[in-house]
Amino acid sequence: MPTKQIKPTESELEILQVLWNKGTATVRDVHEELLKTKDAGYTTTLKLMQIMFEKGLVKRNDSSKTHIYQAIASKEKTQKHMLGKMIDTLFGGSPTQLVMQALGNHKASKEELDAIQQMIDNLKNNS
Repeated sequence: MPTKQIKPTESELEILQVLWNKGTATVRDVHEELLKTKDAGYTTTLKLMQIMFEKGLVKRNDSSKTHIYQAIASKEKTQKHMLGKMIDTLFGGSPTQLVMQALGNHKASKEELDAIQQMIDNLKNNS
């Protein structure tokens, strides 16, 4: 039986991003990172992380007084799943529309454009 892909909420994705960057973190560590970009209550962060533990998005080491959390969901799998869902629902299944929208609305650096061109060249050569 295939495992069901858990779809994190926007707030859960923010927490996952902190955990992906740090590897492991306490609720306080995550909360302090979130405060850099948004107004978040500590108890809200704590509750979200408890819910994420119950959903299987994170694991928790509770061998000490302070619980240490770590993401279970891989960054790459989560990005791939969320992107696929976004392409299907917002861009009618067209990756071209997604790329055109992204490049039309955001200034890409020369390095980013070179990396995109390299990817396109690789895709052309492998098809």
